[in-house]
Amino acid sequence: MKLTTDPELEKFRADFSEFLDANLPGEEEAVPRARSSADVPGWARRWQRKLFDAGWLLPGNPPEYGGRDATLPQQLTHLEELSRRRIYHSFNPQGLGIIAASILTFGTEEQKRKWAVPILRADITAALGMSEPGAGSDLAGLRTRAVLEDDHFVVNGQKVWTSGAHHADVLLTFVRTDPDAPKHKGISVLLIPTETEGMVRKPFGSIADPEDLDFNEVFFTDVRVPRENLIGPLNKGWAVAHGSLGHERTMLWLSFAERLEDLLRDARSDQEWYATLQMDLQALRLLGYRQLGGERDPAELSLLKLLGSEAAQTAGLHALEERGPDGLVHPAATAPFNHMDFEDFTSSWFERYTRSFAGTIAGGTSEIQRNIIAERILGLPR
Repeated sequence: MKLTTDPELEKFRADFSEFLDANLPGEEEAVPRARSSADVPGWARRWQRKLFDAGWLLPGNPPEYGGRDATLPQQLTHLEELSRRRIYHSFNPQGLGIIAASILTFGTEEQKRKWAVPILRADITAALGMSEPGAGSDLAGLRTRAVLEDDHFVVNGQKVWTSGAHHADVLLTFVRTDPDAPKHKGISVLLIPTETEGMVRKPFGSIADPEDLDFNEVFFTDVRVPRENLIGPLNKGWAVAHGSLGHERTMLWLSFAERLEDLLRDARSDQEWYATLQMDLQALRLLGYRQLGGERDPAELSLLKLLGSEAAQTAGLHALEERGPDGLVHPAATAPFNHMDFEDFTSSWFERYTRSFAGTIAGGTSEIQRNIIAERILGLPR
């Protein structure tokens, strides 16, 4: 184990820190507030473009995609510095961490220029259309149909729990293009502009706050999508889904680690659960670094997602119980990401705890993750 400081790595950290000091928006600039995970105010778009142009958005990417071909240790240093300062590098996290990443992995060069770069530069925002009323964690059970007619697909069906869809410019949509194929096959992926005729988005509230409109139902009625918007091969969308879910679970890992750090700051060290919180956070970090360090194993990403979501939920419950009745109304002491967030900083400990349930559902429920771990890591029978 190497415990000494790498001078080049510290120079990388210092350069990034200097950039943040010179360019980070102040609280007086950070208005209006973002209203959903795909609503990016003008000041936040300018902030993301600064990061992109300087190569600090995703340093591991090549320069044309907002990076600087950074090494793995440099990428981790970048994430640590963002986390330490409680800073978002994008207010459209699924656009940056899932949709753009999926296009860069599976898209054509033209699609990368037309769609991925504008998402990375915050010129447009994106949402992820996976879950359906009858196919939440079971993506293979999706029923939204896309029929190829000449140079267009015609899409009919419904999505639900689609975060930020009412503010997004495009939706990365998983559809069934071969209804006769086995359910894990015959799936394709389309990038659909949200203003396309026949597409309707209906936002709705959450258990934590009925007025917090991030979730959406999305309805498709004879929506025509150009064939050139097909991401990856026709009927081979399952591979894109695995890649997208891998990107999503990696993104969620960072979110869970940050939530645990927030709770650690506010927890009393004499509480019995304090040591468990410390160990969960360190285990989560090490598992995450392992995944970033090599080829991502979807099964191991399930382990990462399960640990992070349930540790954050358990720690949130302990924090709420520690505060007793006051936790139902008093705001949480630590606001994530300082002023750079679309969540309500005055939310109580109870509201923050109820939000944690979304973490055990989004990206695949805990039950699904346990099945994956049992079958693909432990080798247990189905």
